[in-house]
Amino acid sequence: MTEEIIVTLDGGRKVTAHLNNGRQVTTDQPVAEGGTETAPTPFDFFLASLATCAGVYVTDFCSHRNIPTDAITLTQSAEFTVDDKGKHVLSAVSLRIHLPNDFPEKYREAIVRVAELCAVKKAILHPPQFSVELG
Repeated sequence: MTEEIIVTLDGGRKVTAHLNNGRQVTTDQPVAEGGTETAPTPFDFFLASLATCAGVYVTDFCSHRNIPTDAITLTQSAEFTVDDKGKHVLSAVSLRIHLPNDFPEKYREAIVRVAELCAVKKAILHPPQFSVELG
């Protein structure tokens, strides 16, 4: 199975990904980098995809057990270091699941294991091959 995304360059530093399902994801850059900050950067979307993917797994886990999710939140932190070329690189990502006091004790460890199943995280742990070519 192949998923295809068409990307358009929309002027300035805006770039839009047109997904198979008709949805669009528009990105922009900070003003300091020539953008207008009207949309998240591609890297913002990358980090958000990690956190929201875990959130989907947590939501599904709770839904299957009739556990309310309105008081559950997740906080993700990203750590950056400077490499030998002076560039900031992502060095660590941590995710904290905040559960309400009345969350069932018997599911506390399981919900952590479920969040760790995130498909986006798995794609990073087992990276695909990348290629760039002219079309």
